[in-house]
Amino acid sequence: MNSIELKTLNELSDYMFYIPAYQRGYRWTALEVKDLLNDINEFTAREIEGSDDKTWYCLQPIVVKKRQENIYEVIDGQQRLTTAYLILYYLNQDFVEKKRDKIFTLDYETRPDSKNFLLHPENDVSSCIDFYYIHQAYTTIEEWFEKNEQQVSFDKNDFRSKIKFHTKIIWYETEEENPITVFTRLNIGKISLTNAELIKALFLNSSNFRTSNKDGLRRRQIEIANEWDNIEIALQNDKLWFFLCNLKSKENRIELIFKLMNDSLDKDPYSTFRFFNARLAGKSEEDIKNNWEEVQGYYQRFNEWFHDRELYHKIGFLLTVEITDIKDLYKQSSNLKKSEFVLYINDLIKKHYRNRTLLDLNYETKETKSVLLLYNILTMLQNEHDASYFPFDDYKLNKWDVEHIASKKDAQTVPEANRKDWLNDVKSYIDIEQEEGPILIQEINDMLNNQKFKDNDDFVSLYDKVTDHFNKNMDDMVDVDEISNLALLDEKTNRGYKNAVFPLKRKYIIELDKTGGFVPICTKNTFLKYFSDYPPKISFWTKEDRKMYEQDLIRVLSPYMEVTK
Repeated sequence: MNSIELKTLNELSDYMFYIPAYQRGYRWTALEVKDLLNDINEFTAREIEGSDDKTWYCLQPIVVKKRQENIYEVIDGQQRLTTAYLILYYLNQDFVEKKRDKIFTLDYETRPDSKNFLLHPENDVSSCIDFYYIHQAYTTIEEWFEKNEQQVSFDKNDFRSKIKFHTKIIWYETEEENPITVFTRLNIGKISLTNAELIKALFLNSSNFRTSNKDGLRRRQIEIANEWDNIEIALQNDKLWFFLCNLKSKENRIELIFKLMNDSLDKDPYSTFRFFNARLAGKSEEDIKNNWEEVQGYYQRFNEWFHDRELYHKIGFLLTVEITDIKDLYKQSSNLKKSEFVLYINDLIKKHYRNRTLLDLNYETKETKSVLLLYNILTMLQNEHDASYFPFDDYKLNKWDVEHIASKKDAQTVPEANRKDWLNDVKSYIDIEQEEGPILIQEINDMLNNQKFKDNDDFVSLYDKVTDHFNKNMDDMVDVDEISNLALLDEKTNRGYKNAVFPLKRKYIIELDKTGGFVPICTKNTFLKYFSDYPPKISFWTKEDRKMYEQDLIRVLSPYMEVTK
């Protein structure tokens, strides 16, 4: 069973670290060495409220395997361990030899003389590349201290205290038989140990279970491990994950729960691990049980929301548009009855839009996208015969955005290389029963035959005529930008069809829907003319269509925002 704890550099003084051959040699640059020195120097230990302890600077994990008493094989972390050694060695030079602090030792398997060389890293030894880099790092340390000691505010003794007693290493000790498999996992693709992996080791530490019943201990460890896996597997379901979260993370999604439990604002990437280390280290089996039940409580609450259709849609909306955060929702749902919680989340939506009016929204308004998302979600909820769930995963992964239903007049959005295809596409949708229809088809054919589409002025003129043909009664550019001419379209549609006339966009939406692709319900309703009087003019987006669409927007959204000023 792997174990984990925090150790100060001073606590490592009696240890010997063996750097095996599968490890990469020392390669830290001067910049990396300076960054570590600066970080430690800028750190200030603070009293931890409700504790006798102080905060500490946290080094990233050192992964080791015990060989014998006080001798460890370093699986991961030898670069920072070597750098820490060099800093401690430099600080020791201020004292005569018998007054110097004891420092841990290092032994590189591929460098037989490494132990002797590290006794005097200030010496420039060119016998191997590793010694060269170690000497360069040591020179960087010397120069950094010499420069900082010229500053009145710099206190070398204070720095010495910080690195020895207020700098802690995350000590991850593995009992796996083959350390190379651990090294491979950590270093192929540079996958570092995450907070979640470190916290898992805390929960499974045998020392955390004060019991003489070894069989019972083993069963409890297995139970936690299995329950952990079940939560992680559930969160790997993108439908659940993107309902809760906007991040495209694939690894250790259970870490979301741990971050929510950690109230610290500390920017240290391992602050969540440190939070749980303080909670669990030296505690009783009952304490471990209670903490694990709290973790399970978060997951169970999320699962309840996920399977309640109204909560799923409204919470998913709030989190997607970041009106609130999941920590606040969890807190409120813990303190309120379900009916009160539903009222609370409805009020959050209404308050968010209290200074906005629906019919004032347009293509440039930043809230338009979230309002159209809300419109789609509420439409699904209001249909009592629809048991489907809005797929937040598809919405987030496919990058749906606001687009015009009927296109704006902007011929420049059709590059010269695409103009021939654009003319061929629109030609098949021209309505020959309209007065201008036959004339437009003839003009398109003439332009294609004479390749006049390469002449910008001629193309712009014809483009405007074609756009006018499809956008009946929508000549005003401001009118085109209003919300009654806007819908959610995915990034691919926007990129490939943003300059397309209505029937071409409609064709793409139908193809996407037929092949099982996700299309927001209101976008589909719009392009399939569900709001229009029968029989609809399939190839046109008319003034009447817009009016019916606007009425539906008002019907669905008026409970949440003002319609007009």
